[in-house]
Amino acid sequence: MAQTFRMDLKGKVALVTGAGRRVGRAIAIKFADHGASVAVHYRSSHAEADAVVAEIARKRGKARAFRANLENVAEIEKMIASVLDAFGRIDILVNSASVFARKPLAKITERDWDATLDTNLKAPFFLSKFAGAAMRRIGAGKIVNLGDWAGTRPYKDYLPYSVSKCGMIGLTRALAKELAPEVQVNCIALGMVMPPEEYSKREVERLVSRTLTKKMGAPEDVARAVMFFCEATDFATGATLALDGGRLLV
Repeated sequence: MAQTFRMDLKGKVALVTGAGRRVGRAIAIKFADHGASVAVHYRSSHAEADAVVAEIARKRGKARAFRANLENVAEIEKMIASVLDAFGRIDILVNSASVFARKPLAKITERDWDATLDTNLKAPFFLSKFAGAAMRRIGAGKIVNLGDWAGTRPYKDYLPYSVSKCGMIGLTRALAKELAPEVQVNCIALGMVMPPEEYSKREVERLVSRTLTKKMGAPEDVARAVMFFCEATDFATGATLALDGGRLLV
């Protein structure tokens, strides 16, 4: 019988995309707090990524920053190779980086579509392909994709984003089959966690009021959910966890 395992993060290597800011940052720091070495991916947030690495180092953890434009498959493959050169292995991949842009249907351009789908869906596939191969060589691994409840109930004026998050749920299921039994692949469908900076106070209050919990989620909530899939269970794969304050039930 094939064996999977409940992962002890000490000595493991976690690659987190979009780890310089917001939710990705919280996840990267949580991995370091649990004893993992962290590959901190960024595209343009170089200073922020360096700050995450410095914060982990202050706690005597191990981390390095790696740059890649996730719209470019060659850069993705090069980054995976660089992480393997630096740390010798990849045990965990968290696909956190995402493009979230509001635009009405009539104004969506081909560039808008490509930029969103390339970053939000194509990149997680190729990251998982390359990192997953490295995981299978060592016999085990975990991939956690950050989705959105918009993948089930699309947002108005966010069509490419909603389509990409719908695809993320399907990608999670397909990768779970392709990478089994060594690698478990799961998804977290987020609700309101750290709203975009352009949202007005009134918009945020309206969205919070539509949750069952009547509060906004925090990056720490997401980080703990990622830890659940990585540490607490070896039996979940192909699953999507709704972390949305009950928004889908309203």
